[in-house]
Amino acid sequence: MAKYRQNLPQLASDFLTDGGLETTLVFQRGLDLPHFAAFPLLDTAEGRREFERYYETYLAIAARRGVGFVIDTPTWRASTDWAPRLGYDLAGLRRVNQQSVDFIASLRTRWEAPNRLCVLNGVIGPRGDGYRGGDMDAAEAEYYHTFQAEIFAASDADMISAITMNTTGEAIGIARAAKAVAMPCVVSFTVETDGRLVGGASLREAVETTDEKTGGWPAYYMVNCAHPSHFVGALERGEAWLNRIGGIRANASTKSHAELDQATELDIGDVIDFGRHYAALKKICPAVRVLGGCCGTDHTHIESVCNSCLPGANVDVGGPRTFAA
Repeated sequence: MAKYRQNLPQLASDFLTDGGLETTLVFQRGLDLPHFAAFPLLDTAEGRREFERYYETYLAIAARRGVGFVIDTPTWRASTDWAPRLGYDLAGLRRVNQQSVDFIASLRTRWEAPNRLCVLNGVIGPRGDGYRGGDMDAAEAEYYHTFQAEIFAASDADMISAITMNTTGEAIGIARAAKAVAMPCVVSFTVETDGRLVGGASLREAVETTDEKTGGWPAYYMVNCAHPSHFVGALERGEAWLNRIGGIRANASTKSHAELDQATELDIGDVIDFGRHYAALKKICPAVRVLGGCCGTDHTHIESVCNSCLPGANVDVGGPRTFAA
């Protein structure tokens, strides 16, 4: 049974989440992830051990810091267009999506405590490439993503997150699919180095349009898969829409998406400065509660964020170097 579906605790207090799952598994653990898909690892005992090692590293940080944790399913690629490329029919895909929730629920059983609640998050990724804009309208996106939304709604998942969204049409469609099955959802947009979605929309336009077209269904919005220096300029102090930004999962590298696509080595960026970026972003976006990472980040980046952002942190975020590329 879902524990927090009716009352997401991260709306009221700071929560952590993990870093760059796929980049960690590929570059640090030496695993082969065809099509950048992690979910097939659930089908082997060795793969599940890799996931346990990965997630428990971050859960241990949350335990030490006494904060909650949003545990993501490794299902960013677990949708119907990607399944055949990875050897899954619809029955197998349905099974592995359900299995992903069962897996993170087992982690919650072991790690949750009164001072560190664990929220189970069903992850839905883009239908196409996360770095290249698609052409789905909202209705098509809702139809496509309903497959995963219905599975998560029938599971113990507390919420759904649309991760690495680069078009408003797809974001609207996933939010509507979540609304149709009464699941709280989060929409996380990704931007280019100019702070805009790949099609040119601003973050403000993306958030306000998605809210308008879904009756404000998303519980909050996030930004992921871009370095903070790429989107800080899109965030203006005092504007009402910033109160809808509830989380950040930034990339470690200042490189563009095109550069990262061609990278053969992991760029971890400046780990200490990564935390300083987050402290500055929390000053601009006071509703930000969920703190994690994306491509190139690992537990050291999350520790840096904790050192900068959690109660008791004392970090100087002033000066022009904070958002230097």
